Amino acid sequence: MRAIVYSEGGGPDVLRLVERPEPTPGPGEVRVGVHVSGVNPTDWKARSRGPRPGMDEVVPNQDGAGVVEAVGTGVSDDRVGERVWIWEAAWQRPNGTAQELVVLPSRQAVRLPDGASFDLGASLGIPALTAHRCLTVAPRGPDRLRPGVLAGTAVLVAGGAGAVGHAAIQLARWAGASVIATVSGDEKAELARAAGADHVLNYRESGIVEAIRAVAPDGVDVVVEVAPEVNADLDAEVLAPNGTVAVYADDGGGDLPLSWLLMQKNVAYAFVLVYTVSDEAKDHAVEDVSAAVADGALPVGDEAGLPLRRFPLERAGEAHAAVEAGAVGKVLIDLA
Repeated sequence: MRAIVYSEGGGPDVLRLVERPEPTPGPGEVRVGVHVSGVNPTDWKARSRGPRPGMDEVVPNQDGAGVVEAVGTGVSDDRVGERVWIWEAAWQRPNGTAQELVVLPSRQAVRLPDGASFDLGASLGIPALTAHRCLTVAPRGPDRLRPGVLAGTAVLVAGGAGAVGHAAIQLARWAGASVIATVSGDEKAELARAAGADHVLNYRESGIVEAIRAVAPDGVDVVVEVAPEVNADLDAEVLAPNGTVAVYADDGGGDLPLSWLLMQKNVAYAFVLVYTVSDEAKDHAVEDVSAAVADGALPVGDEAGLPLRRFPLERAGEAHAAVEAGAVGKVLIDLA
């Protein structure tokens, strides 16, 4: 089978196409024929650092979608032929989804609801599970998502045109929240609107605090935050009392300032790294995301606000380079 591997850290040029033997699933595992592999920022960052100690050769990419072709002992034979979406294939393992066949624990290959495409399945994983965690980590909020559970809640999604921001808009709307998205320009504003944001505002324009307060006069309950240091003052101004900032990235860097206003409002900061959340929280996120997919709440593509950029397997380096350069939308690698 064909696979993309790297054995040292560096730029996209360290990725190379090789032939590997077909893997055999062990106890509790499934073998999936990968149709589409999704690329995330953490994939190129892991590649740039190189293999973890004890791993000589690594296949990149956490997310993907395909069909179960074989099962190991302890897994029902009924799963063979099942269409699935894959999450965290390469987390602390040397075998990601940038290969024609991947073996992984059965729970990490989740049935793809009828009508959902492999493109959609490969676009879930890290972005959707991260968005779910951001929307369920507030001390006063729900720990599960379902229709109506966020009714009456105002959610601000910073960077609403990114993959996580896109999923956060869709999941928040599915759960009944009023969603405000901030973006940097007209093109990204159209994407956030297509994703379903109720209000889309350009954070580069003056009066952004007043604009947010105009549509959320009682303040924002949850901020899904990609740039906590850059947006610290803004978040403090627009948050409602007992609001939460869910931080999943650090776009902009620097130290996070604290202010008396945060204490006055009893604001909570929660930091989200989806790889290390508890198994229970991960299982709940997977179940809820699958339910949202079944309801048609997480579409992808231009009309849904998440353009798809495609590359064949032999051009996986270009796919990684595109994500590293900040490509708008979702980068996918075709294998089927």
